[in-house]
Amino acid sequence: MSERENDIEFDFFEEPDTRETTEERPRRRGRRPPVRPPTGLTPLLRLIGLISFAILIVLLLVLWVNGCREDKRKDAYRNYVEKVSDYGSQSQKLGRQFNALLTSRGTKESDVESELSGLAGQQDQITNAARNLDPPGHLRDQDRHVLESFELRSNGLRGMSDAFRSTATSKNADAAGSDLALQMQRFVASDVIWQDFFKEPTKEELQKLGVTGVNVPDSAFLRNPDIATSASMKSVWQRIHGAAGGGSTCSPRGTQLVSTTVLPAGKELSPDSTNTIQQSTDLAFQVKVKNSGCAQEVGLKVTLTIQQSPNPIKSRKTIPLIDSGAEETVEFRNLPLPPLDQKTSVTVEVDPVPTESTTSNNSATYPVQFSFG
Repeated sequence: MSERENDIEFDFFEEPDTRETTEERPRRRGRRPPVRPPTGLTPLLRLIGLISFAILIVLLLVLWVNGCREDKRKDAYRNYVEKVSDYGSQSQKLGRQFNALLTSRGTKESDVESELSGLAGQQDQITNAARNLDPPGHLRDQDRHVLESFELRSNGLRGMSDAFRSTATSKNADAAGSDLALQMQRFVASDVIWQDFFKEPTKEELQKLGVTGVNVPDSAFLRNPDIATSASMKSVWQRIHGAAGGGSTCSPRGTQLVSTTVLPAGKELSPDSTNTIQQSTDLAFQVKVKNSGCAQEVGLKVTLTIQQSPNPIKSRKTIPLIDSGAEETVEFRNLPLPPLDQKTSVTVEVDPVPTESTTSNNSATYPVQFSFG
């Protein structure tokens, strides 16, 4: 064989093997790998979410803590004002007892001295209790004024007791009146300090701080500051010092009814003709009384009566103290609904004082007719 024949023979035998191998081996396709986000993006998003959640939790905790602190702070202001209110009410009650002591008939001087000493001791206890208060920061100045007010009341009560004791054998009514008036001015000052330097500034401060649900209290020790004068206290001393029966040896003694005025119209009633009165929710009667006698009078009773059937409407007021020659007014409010569109009458009576001889000017009856609009 030639070389060419050998080549052909080689090709013949080799070619089938190659084709058979190709056909017998099917093609295998591998699994497509899953599509994945770029490496590192998912952990970053998760981290951002966790950080945001943590920040939210922290913010909520901060808000909650601040809210608790704010509530606690406001509670401290409320608790303080409530305690001051309690002490102020106790002191005001002592003031009512003090006023009643000075305006009671027949009180002996020794009893007055003893009673004043007892009131001073009670006021000292209130003052000491107030010193133990722990005022919130914004009310420290106001707290000092509370103590000033209480201390003036303690000093005034002790001073009144000492003044009565030191003048027990005196015959100088003018000097005694001046000594007592000096002590009375302490009560006037205590009421002014409480009103102007505690109550009003405290109300303003609580409004600024948003503290609600608490009322800043009043504490008025002296019901009628007009009696804190030398002339008035001179009469008080003379009455207590020289008249065990609550009266005076001077003469004549007496009172008189000056006028009766309808409010809010401001119309003075006439006893000689029918008075038409417009009924309203703020209807009131203002009665003016004068001490026409020579002595100071206390506990003066005034009665107003509106006639109706079957039971008349009746109201009674008291003038605690009225000096000789002075005038005082009392108001009758919140009366029941009177009879409408029919003629009736209003009667005002002032009780006579001891040894009063002339009582014809102590009362008056006014013909009236009540109507709407």
